[in-house]
Amino acid sequence: MQKKITLLLLLAFSCQLFAQTVTIKARPSDAAPHISKHIYGHFAEHLGRCIYDGFYVGEDSKLPNTVGVRNDIIEALRALKIPNLRWPGGCFADTYHWKDGIGPKENRPTIVNQWWGGSTEDNSFGTHDFLNLCELLDTEPYLSANVGSGTVRETEEWLQYTTHDGISPMADLRRSNGREQPWRVRYWGVGNEAWGCGGNMTAEYYANLYRQFATYMRDWNLQDDTPVFRIASGASGDDYQWTETLMKNIKPDLVEALALHHYAVTDWSDKGPSVSFDETQYFGTMREALKMEEFVVKHAAIMDRYDPEKKIALFVDEWGGWYDTEPAYEAGVLYQQNTMRDAMIAGTTLNTFNNHADRVKMANLAQTVNVLQAVILTDAEKMLLTPTYHVMKMYAVHQDATLIPLSFDSPKYTLGDEQLPAISASASRDSSGKVHFSLVNIDARKSHTIKIEAAALQLSKLSGEILSSAAIQDYNDFDTPGKISTEIFRGASLRQGTISLEIPPFSVIVLKGE
Repeated sequence: MQKKITLLLLLAFSCQLFAQTVTIKARPSDAAPHISKHIYGHFAEHLGRCIYDGFYVGEDSKLPNTVGVRNDIIEALRALKIPNLRWPGGCFADTYHWKDGIGPKENRPTIVNQWWGGSTEDNSFGTHDFLNLCELLDTEPYLSANVGSGTVRETEEWLQYTTHDGISPMADLRRSNGREQPWRVRYWGVGNEAWGCGGNMTAEYYANLYRQFATYMRDWNLQDDTPVFRIASGASGDDYQWTETLMKNIKPDLVEALALHHYAVTDWSDKGPSVSFDETQYFGTMREALKMEEFVVKHAAIMDRYDPEKKIALFVDEWGGWYDTEPAYEAGVLYQQNTMRDAMIAGTTLNTFNNHADRVKMANLAQTVNVLQAVILTDAEKMLLTPTYHVMKMYAVHQDATLIPLSFDSPKYTLGDEQLPAISASASRDSSGKVHFSLVNIDARKSHTIKIEAAALQLSKLSGEILSSAAIQDYNDFDTPGKISTEIFRGASLRQGTISLEIPPFSVIVLKGE
């Protein structure tokens, strides 16, 4: 027995002796891009309990609300500083006809949500409700126009209804519905997933249709003279031919951004559980999540060939983890719990977007409330903030900051004969001069030692916070809503320009240097 204990101690010592220290070099550059705050955007689709019984409970609800929207959700999203919110879809957008959602609520026609559960909706949450919500949140709206089953005229009139300040049929209709001043609506998606639920189109056909729609999407007196920002329905994952076709066939003066969608799904026919997953399933999810780096790089390379000045942005306007619906919430459609695995997806993905901020100018986590990788979950009067919420809040320091390029070789997270990079990182300097490093260790078992060579940043003070838990399957529920939350991190030291720390397994750390 004593020999066995001695052997184990020697083995542990040997592992420590040969453990790899990650050395990260931080080198500020005058050519480094600005990290758009819109990378930290969100997405709210008419799906399950996202809008109805999520955001919107109605003005006659006993729950505290502002014109029907839960006050606790408004407060939580304000604290998150969400820069934009995409609506009404998603697949739902290409079946949505906006005029059904304006005027007296009692006169609005119902709609069957053919994409998500076949539920009948009463259209009580429509254009005014959404745009007024965005004003409450101090966030920019991103409207997805109906191309799949809609018309050019319908989209043009929606733009006129929401943004025109002069005399016109649609502006007058808006006023008759109680809104004198127009809203500020810059971002317009021209269809959604045109290759799938948005019409099952070919790339060539969609490119022609896009050009037709975009031609008539004119600027209707936006208050700050900012032109309408038109977003083409882009590729899914590694469909590089779709991006090539759009870049080749759409004139640059007709498009401001191309979209890209990618979900961390290992098997679309069997997505696996959101809570009771094992390490093999966790590893597979992270393998898919980390593909975002490859997809962004390769789509951006195609865009560079046609747009070397990077005038056309890449919007990753749907991303996140997607698992099987929790059995107890089948009626909720795509309701899933949110564990430390989702914190790993969020941290690594946001680092990717930060590091490619020269081309990625917006991203939208799917979705905000009660659907997929939600930041908020509700149950009647109860509400909780998920691990993903906490990561998004930690990373908010990067919004509108300047990227600090990092270079390092990551140690490997190994499972069986497969390997993934264990460490993900990004850094930025904000307008006040403060520097922030966001670090993620996806390894399910190992801590890693990190040294950041930051002498060029001239820091004299360091602080930090950490998101971690005892098990990768841990989550917040309505009985223990604060089980996972951020804590002060005191494990980092700063000596002679070098930051040293140990990052625990499956954890996220954000450091602030001054």
